[in-house]
Amino acid sequence: MQFVPDIPRWRQVAEVIRRRIEDGTYPPRTRVPSVVQITAEFGIAAATAQKVLQGLRREGLTYTEPGLGSFVAERSETPAEES
Repeated sequence: MQFVPDIPRWRQVAEVIRRRIEDGTYPPRTRVPSVVQITAEFGIAAATAQKVLQGLRREGLTYTEPGLGSFVAERSETPAEES
């Protein structure tokens, strides 16, 4: 992957994984790549890969089950109504 210099690498990698979640590559309740897998695939440090997973969790896209890994969260099929 070619990284854009002005955007933190963790954000760029998180965007790739976010797109994979949105396009169904990683369906709800399935495991997302681990820190080790993200490190290997994207050539980033483990601390950076951990930030990727933390960012996705903060956005509500994933959840963590201790000892098992990170999984895709269920998403509502209908968008919330805007007021």
